[in-house]
Amino acid sequence: MILIADGGSTKTSWGLIGETGKTTVFETEGYHPFFVDRSYISQSLHRSIPEDIREIAPEVTSVYFYSAGGGYSKKTDSVITDGVTSVFPKAEIFVETDLLAAARALLQNEAGFAGILGTGTNTCIYNGEKVIHNIESLGFLLGDEGSGSYIGKKIIGDYIRGYMPSNVEKQYKTYCGMTADELFDQLYTKPSANKFCAQFSRFVGENLHRDEYYRKVVYDSFNDLFNNIVIHYPGYRDYSFNCVGSVAYHFQPILENVVSEYGMKMGKIEKEPLEGLLEFHLAR
Repeated sequence: MILIADGGSTKTSWGLIGETGKTTVFETEGYHPFFVDRSYISQSLHRSIPEDIREIAPEVTSVYFYSAGGGYSKKTDSVITDGVTSVFPKAEIFVETDLLAAARALLQNEAGFAGILGTGTNTCIYNGEKVIHNIESLGFLLGDEGSGSYIGKKIIGDYIRGYMPSNVEKQYKTYCGMTADELFDQLYTKPSANKFCAQFSRFVGENLHRDEYYRKVVYDSFNDLFNNIVIHYPGYRDYSFNCVGSVAYHFQPILENVVSEYGMKMGKIEKEPLEGLLEFHLAR
C-alpha cells in the first residue's frame, strides 16, 4: 500500500492507494516542518487519522509526503520523516517539495510551468521529471506574492494605515473584531502569522461584489507575483500558466486577466493537487 500526502501549512490531504488500486482519501491539519516538531506531527496523526487507516498502518510500505517545507534540509525533512514513521512504522518515507507535487499533479510527465497559490506561493519550470528552475518565493516575511497570506497582509496594512474606503473599513472592522494594537500583537507575538493573514483572503473573496477595492487588492497581488517572480523565468511566455491552490481557484477570473496581460496562456487551475498526484502514482 502506498500513501500520498499533500502537506500544506493549513491542512494535509492524504490518499491511500490499496493493492487493488482503490483509493481512500482523508485530511489532517497541516504540518509545516518550520513551525512544528516531530512529536507534534506524531501526536496529531495519532489523534486524527481515521480508525480504518490506523488499523492497516503496518501494511503501508511507502509514504510520499509532499510538504510546503520539504526539500530544504535533512534536518527539517527528518521532522516529517520521524513524525510519520511513528504512525506508519514499516513504511519508507519520501519527503518531496509541494512544488514537485504541483508539477506532477498539473503536468504529469509533460514539461511546463507550474505554480502554487494557497496560503503561500511557489513557482517552477518542470521538465516532466523534476523541477529544473525555481525562483525563490522568499516566504511569508519577504515574499509569497499572490498568496492568501500576501492578500491578507495587504488588507491588514491598509486597515491599520487607514487606506481603506470607509465602507470597506467598516466591513473589515466588523469581520475582524480586532483593534490595530490587537492585530500587531497577533502578528508579532503569536504563532502561525502566515495562516492568520491568509484567513482574510476569504473575507476578500466574500466581498468582491461589494466594492472595487477588493478586486484591486487581488489584482495587485497577482500583478506583484508576475512582476517579482513569473516574468523572471526565461521564455515565460512560451508556457501556459498552470497552478494549484485555493487562491488561484477562487480568484481565477482575476488571475486569468493578469495572466493574459503578461502574455501567457491560461492552463490548468486546480484547487488541490491530490487527485492529480494519485493519478501520477497510480500510473507508475
